[in-house]
Amino acid sequence: MIETHKQPETAVLVALITQKQTAEQTKEYLDELAFLAETSGVKTLKTFTQKLDRPDTRTFVGKGKMEEIQTYILDNPVDSIIFDDDLTPAQVRNLEDEFKDVKVLDRSLLILNIFSLRAQTAQSRVQVELAQYQYMYPRLTRMWSHLTSQKGGVGMRGPGEKELETDRRIVKDRISFLKEKLAKIDKQSQTRRKERDRLVRVALVGYTNVGKSTLMRTMAKTDVFAENKLFATVDSTVRKVTLGNIPFLLTDTVGFIRKLPTMLIESFKSTLDEVREADILVHVVDVSHPNFEEQIEVVNDTLADIKAADKPMVLVFNKMDRFVPKDEWAEQPHTNDDDDTFQDTHEGVMIPVAVRRKTALEYLKKTYLSQKADYVAFISAETGENVGELRELLYDLVKERHYQIYPNWLHVPLTESAEYGDGLAS
Repeated sequence: MIETHKQPETAVLVALITQKQTAEQTKEYLDELAFLAETSGVKTLKTFTQKLDRPDTRTFVGKGKMEEIQTYILDNPVDSIIFDDDLTPAQVRNLEDEFKDVKVLDRSLLILNIFSLRAQTAQSRVQVELAQYQYMYPRLTRMWSHLTSQKGGVGMRGPGEKELETDRRIVKDRISFLKEKLAKIDKQSQTRRKERDRLVRVALVGYTNVGKSTLMRTMAKTDVFAENKLFATVDSTVRKVTLGNIPFLLTDTVGFIRKLPTMLIESFKSTLDEVREADILVHVVDVSHPNFEEQIEVVNDTLADIKAADKPMVLVFNKMDRFVPKDEWAEQPHTNDDDDTFQDTHEGVMIPVAVRRKTALEYLKKTYLSQKADYVAFISAETGENVGELRELLYDLVKERHYQIYPNWLHVPLTESAEYGDGLAS
């Protein structure tokens, strides 16, 4: 019998510990990089870290670490080496010379690859292709070939092309063509958004994989794709939702991430316009993530970069069902019943589900997190816990904006039975 199952690509990950990045942060960033690799279908075999004041200008890591990586690659079936920071064109060339047939990728290229896999609409496909060409243009070398004849797998590295200047001209022309095409699509998107001006617009924003799509599905009561992977969706999805008797548009936007490639931000300008032009933002946070506060900062910085930080915002701490206040663990009864317990993967502590959920909500409401914004909600979009409180907060904000558009609108109090959502094509 012929084996048809395709083996996943394998990779080693490389990151630096610097004056600006502690060992603990580096470990967290490598975990995220491994998750990015997994999302691209790549299995991580090993991670390498080195403590340096700054990246080596020639090979990113020092000579000793290079030799250590080379030794590992000789003894193991490694397809790719993925670096957690962007590499310069010179570093890419030098590393490719050192590692020969092993592909060399950096964080931006990996993220671009995920976007290319996830893009569904004509607009997002053009946006991603443009970002890919803009990334590749300064990195063209004698070992690069046209994007249309690339090897399979992650990374876009081909068998070689001698006509470097010809390649540059072709890529430059392609970038110009894609920019013109995207400008036309942007105009159409702008027209569609103008048609929605008579309704309040609410945009879900947040770090990738914090549960925005799941919350969208819960709020709109309609099918929206959600998956436990980074950048599960890169296309904006718009749904019409009604609270009380007030309709509004709810938009699920692409997730942000640390070191999001600048060419992606520029290419996705039209998609991010959904955030810029929204009346209200709902900033979703994974409160169970160990570094959720850093993720909040990344999102806030990105919102500031795209000039959308001054809008009314509801800060939503999601995945409350996975959060356990660690300083109260010792006081909780332990059990080994898997059907009724939650196990913390770091400490191995078991806590009954009912106790965990009740404790988590009470605990979170007493912490400084409840004071981090004017409007704060603690929920679980997956289980629906405390989503009613979020609806009430959102209803008050939407109602205020709605009455600015329709001063004579007849007010109907928000009730559970009056809430519904219906589909609206994105």
